[in-house]
Amino acid sequence: MKAEELLNKLPPMPQGLRRLVARLPWQPPSLVLALGLQRLLWPKLDEWQRNELARSVVEVEVIDLGLRGRVWIAPQAGFEVAPSSLAPRVRIKARAADYLRLLRGQEDPDRLFFERALVIEGDTEYALLLKNTLDAVGPLQLDASVLPRPPAFPFRRRGA
Repeated sequence: MKAEELLNKLPPMPQGLRRLVARLPWQPPSLVLALGLQRLLWPKLDEWQRNELARSVVEVEVIDLGLRGRVWIAPQAGFEVAPSSLAPRVRIKARAADYLRLLRGQEDPDRLFFERALVIEGDTEYALLLKNTLDAVGPLQLDASVLPRPPAFPFRRRGA
C-alpha cells in the first residue's frame, strides 16, 4: 500500500489530540524537516537559488496532524531550524497526504492552492520564488540510500 493511500485511509486524528500536538514545541519537527530538506533539496539548488531563498523563515504546518515546523536556509550552511526570534516570512498549510503527493510530483500545487487544500500566507513574492524554485527542481524522490543509518549499539545484559 502506498504511503498516501495509507494516510487517506487512516481515521482523522481526534481534535483534542491535534490540539495537544499543536501545543508541543515546534523545534523537534523543525529539525526533522530541516534534515530532510538538507538531504533531498539542498543538493538540487544552485547558488542563485540558495542565495535568493536564504535568511527567510518558512513555516510548514501539517493540518491533519497538528504538526508545525519552521526552517530557513542559513547563509552558506543549508537548511536549519529557524531561529525562534525570527517570524515566518511564509506559512504553508496542507494535509499530510497532499504534501506527500506534492513532494512526489503527483499533485499540481496550483490546483491545490485554488481548491484551498494548500494554504499559503505571508510574503507573496517570496512564496512565488519558493514555488518556482521547487517547480524547477522537480519532484523530491525519497531514496533510502540517502538516509543516515542509525549507529549499532551493543546491548549488554544485566550482570554481564
